[in-house]
Amino acid sequence: MSMQDPVADMLTRMRNAQAMGIPKVRMPHSSFKNEILRVLKEEGFIDSFEVVDEENKKNIEVTLKYYQGRPVIEKIDRISRPALRVYKSCGDLPVVRGGLGIAIVSTPKGVMTDKSARAQNVGGEVLCTVE
Repeated sequence: MSMQDPVADMLTRMRNAQAMGIPKVRMPHSSFKNEILRVLKEEGFIDSFEVVDEENKKNIEVTLKYYQGRPVIEKIDRISRPALRVYKSCGDLPVVRGGLGIAIVSTPKGVMTDKSARAQNVGGEVLCTVE
């Protein structure tokens, strides 16, 4: 059976692992997930991620970040989904928690945060918000 929304699956795996206090989580590899994880790492929401080859299948292993025993990611929500894509211009991009959180946006210039998209004056598909 094929997966309908691989990005939502990735976010759910991370959310569930942090709820249980698990330090590492694995998921199937894709370059799009790599780009989302790159943004999360640059913004300090995860420690690291790496592509692992095992038995002719690529997986991504994400090392989650905790601070004083609590997960750094308080809330992670999928905004755009396969049944309802959400596109915003650079002026309409959401501001998450007054600037304390980020929105991850897929733009023609690549996957980036809402702040970077505003700085480069581009809009795109709002993938998720992270607080």
